[in-house]
This record gives sequence, C-alpha cells and structure tokens, in this order.
Amino acid sequence: MSENLEYLSPAWRDEALKRLQSELTPEKMNKVTTSMSNIYKNCPKGVDMFLFVECKEGKITRVETGTGEPPKAEFLITGNYETFARISRAELGAQKALMTGKLKLKGNLAKALKLAAVSDRLNKVLAKIPANY
Repeated sequence: MSENLEYLSPAWRDEALKRLQSELTPEKMNKVTTSMSNIYKNCPKGVDMFLFVECKEGKITRVETGTGEPPKAEFLITGNYETFARISRAELGAQKALMTGKLKLKGNLAKALKLAAVSDRLNKVLAKIPANY
C-alpha cells in the first residue's frame, strides 16, 4: 500500500483492522477482553467522529469509525482530533495525553492503567498506516 489513506475513513478503518489482526497476537494483547471508543472533537470536516476497537481474549475482533453515537464500550476516551492524530502518528503517548488532561477517560481508571501497554501496542500499529490527517 503506497497511497495515503484519509485518517478515520472506511479505507483507513479496513487497513487498521487488517494490520491489527495480523500484527497483534492474543499473547501480545495479554489475552485481554475489552473495548474502547475514542471520541474525536473538532474534526477537520466540522463533525465529531469516533474510533471503536473491540478485543476478545486478545484478538482484535472489530474496528469501526464514523460519526454519531459510537458502539457501547468499556472505555470512552474523549479528546480533540489533533490530540488523537498526534497519538496515531506516534508523536504523543496516550498515557501522557491522559495524565495532562488532553484526553478524558470514562471507565475503570485502574483497569485502564493496566491496559496502557496494550493501548500502546495498538497505537504503534496504527501509526504505521500511511494517512492524511
């Protein structure tokens, strides 16, 4: 794949699912079962968007992007589009963004901190997708 995909587009989502499933084994994902919806505020097209990721026993089973109400998730993370874009480009760590208030988390904070390494693995795979932000 040589062309850049529009970040959060259906083509980007499909590539994200394919890469996450091929690069992250259940062992690398600590065989975790969880889900998260990232809510992107102030997107370039003037609408809020979401990225939903579901993991069952360490296998990425679902990735969705879109506008409107995201699928129900264990964790809801809200922030500006640019903050998420910086995380996806590996310019900013998700934990640092949370701790500095750039992202807001709804869900079990203790479990979220335990899953930080898993989240970092997800973001490292997503950062490799050539994208226009």
